[in-house]
Amino acid sequence: MVDLIAERGVAAGREDTPAARANIIDQLALQIVLADEAVKKGLDKSPDVVEQMETLRQSALANAYVDDYVKNNPVPDSEVTAAYERIKARITGNEYRTRHILVPKESEAKEIIAKLKKDPGSFEKLAKERSTDTGSKDNGGELGWLDPKRMPPEFAAAVESLNDGKFTQEPVKTQFGYHVILLEESKPIEAPSLDEVKAQLTQQLQQQNVKKQAETLKAAAKIEIAGAPAASSPANDASAKADVQPRT
Repeated sequence: MVDLIAERGVAAGREDTPAARANIIDQLALQIVLADEAVKKGLDKSPDVVEQMETLRQSALANAYVDDYVKNNPVPDSEVTAAYERIKARITGNEYRTRHILVPKESEAKEIIAKLKKDPGSFEKLAKERSTDTGSKDNGGELGWLDPKRMPPEFAAAVESLNDGKFTQEPVKTQFGYHVILLEESKPIEAPSLDEVKAQLTQQLQQQNVKKQAETLKAAAKIEIAGAPAASSPANDASAKADVQPRT
């Protein structure tokens, strides 16, 4: 049991250390002691506890089936490659390396633009002095590489209209305030390599296959809903249905 819990911890990003295992053992010991006391009191015969235990048993078995299905139905490399090519084909457009100066008033933005027209090389200095964007001002307004789809629409439109090395000649208004934007460089968006995304794609395809298999089994099963009370009125239909427990 300790090994199993430790393995699950590693899968969740926790370290398997002697201290971690000691903590697991301590928790298990406490759980066993309390469970033994519950049995002595006959609580294992309680309808609520019996129902919970059956639910846990079904959950464990369902998880075991999924693990077994994934183990015995590996995703072929050809499917992973095909999924990668579909994703790669959808990656289009350019990405942009930008800087900006954010101010609350349009008049301030126009003043900054006037200064930049006289001294285009002062953008970083002005960003540090005037920008209200605390996340970028200390780096001279640098925002790094951005995909237009992740920018505010007005910001994206302004960036896409610029040539490399140019800044906006008019303030760009967004929900955050008024921006003066400098486009430093643009390039086509590059898809990550297959090796970089293979593990993630494989996991996604496994999940899709498991879902499909589960739906197939569900469709083939005879499912009856037991214990549904007779509907007394339309107003009570919703609450009545909410109490129904499905059983297979």
